[in-house]
Order: sequence, then structure tokens, then C-alpha cells
Amino acid sequence: MLALWLEDQKLDLRSIPRPQAEGEAVIRVRLAGICSTDLEMVKGYYPYRGVPGHEFVGEVVEAPDAAWIGQRVVGEINAVCGQCEACRRGYPTHCENRTVLGIVNRDGVFAEYTRLPLANLHPVPPDLPDEKAVFTEPLAAALEILEQAHIHPTDRVLIVGAGRLGLLIAQVVAQTGCDVRVLARREQPRALLKRWGIATIDEEAIPPRRWDVVIEATGSPEGFGIARRAVRPRGLLVMKSTYKGELQLNFSSLVVDEIQVLGSRCGPFEPALRLMESGRIDPTPLIMDQFPLEQALQAFDRAAQPGVLKVLLRPSA
Repeated sequence: MLALWLEDQKLDLRSIPRPQAEGEAVIRVRLAGICSTDLEMVKGYYPYRGVPGHEFVGEVVEAPDAAWIGQRVVGEINAVCGQCEACRRGYPTHCENRTVLGIVNRDGVFAEYTRLPLANLHPVPPDLPDEKAVFTEPLAAALEILEQAHIHPTDRVLIVGAGRLGLLIAQVVAQTGCDVRVLARREQPRALLKRWGIATIDEEAIPPRRWDVVIEATGSPEGFGIARRAVRPRGLLVMKSTYKGELQLNFSSLVVDEIQVLGSRCGPFEPALRLMESGRIDPTPLIMDQFPLEQALQAFDRAAQPGVLKVLLRPSA
């Protein structure tokens, strides 16, 4: 099968064997999304060799349970052992033996086929188009913030970053009724936020040390500095960025101001599917381009351009 291969921070298209079931489901990839983590993987964010990509919607073609065959699905990215201490304590996304789709020791979805355990799969509602379903994983990651923290309707919330993930987070947080503002520097995200009834703010207009909750989703160290200055004493700083490199941090100021710092990544798929099925959240305005798998290198170049939101890959199988 045709696949995009990442090795030594270089991408190339190659023919590789189609995945074998080995007790898991084999899935024909219908549509896959390029996210910021994929772009950072190419820069060396995590040492990985294989097929990248983890946002997808597909169709099951082989499975241990025949009832799944032909089902359109999305899939959680962490394949876990169920036996380690983290799994037994109810934290499977921190499984000590996990593989992660397109990120850690498991080929991803920038290919004609991929595979996952049945436990990772979620059926896609019949009326939900592929162009929405492909956003399930990043929308679930946005929802994880509400799983981890209670955002009150009276809270002042600042979202730093209006890219692929930041725009989804903005739609999710707005559901709480809080006073939310988004730092968005480019015109297209600002126009989308205005359409959704979500207010934007310029960097120079952000009052320091006044925000109850600040969510950092820029994918850059600079974003952390803006977020740190904005959060009030005893406020909550939510970190969503993953990127290559290290961050210099004044821990003393976090201690003195008693700031809570919350790392946040994978989230719940079923609520994400329900929000899109109901129309309460529509991620499709983020789509800026689609490419066939044969043009995956051009797709990555496009996704890496400043200001570009979601770029999709459509395998030809």
C-alpha cells in the first residue's frame, strides 16, 4: 500500500505492506488531518520512524468481530495494555506500555490502511460527514480541558492561540457561558471567531494578572510567556502546546503567585461526536485544502505555511 514515511526528520512516499490484523481491526483510511504535532514530528519533536498521522476517519475492512466490518469509525490514538499500574488506576492514556498512533511505536494514518484495537474505535453517526468526523480527535483534545478543570460561567478565560486547536478550544469553552477572549493575530481566525460569536483580543489589550483561566495553544514558547503574564494569582494555566525544544521558566513566580499549571492532551471521543452531530460545533470552516495521498509532501508544505489551518489527506484506496 502507499504510505507517507517519516525517518530521520524526513518524509517520503513509499510502498509498504498493508497492516495485518493480529487481533486488531484493519481500517481503510477515508480522510486524515495534518495537525501541528505532525509538523513538529518532522522537526524532531519526538524520535519516530514510521507512518505519521493520528487524526482520521476510516472504514473497518477486517476485525476480530465481524460486526465491525464495513463500519465507518474514528479511533482513539493510545493503544494500551490494561495491566500496568496506570491502566489499573484508570489512567489508560498514561499506560506504561502504550503505543500511540503515528507517534510512538505504531504506524499512523497517512496511508491507505491503518490498524487499531477494537476498544479504540468509535462508530461514526450515519449523518456525520467525513469532513466533520476527521476532527473528532482534536475536538476531543479540546474537550479534555473541561474534563480536567471546572470552568465557571463567571470566569474570565483567555485562549492564547487561534490555530487548528485553539479555534476548536474556543468553540468548546464558549459552551460554558464564560467570558472568553481569544488572542488571534490573523484575519481568517478572527473572522471565524466573529461568525461563532466569540470575542477576540489584541495582545497589547490583554490586562496582566487578571484572567481566571488562561489556555495556551500557540505551539510556541512565546505563547507561554503571554499566557503566564495574563493569569491572575491562584489562577489556572492550561498547557496544550507540544513542540520541539525546551522552555525557560521562572518557577519561583509560579510558586509566589500560586499558579496551577495543567497539562492537557487526549480527550473523550463520544462527546466530540455528539457535539458535531448536533451541529453545536462545526469544525469544517477550518478546512483550507485537501490533497490525495500521492501529494502528501505538497500537503505538508501547505500545512506548514503560516496561517494555514486544517489540511486533509484523502487516500485513493
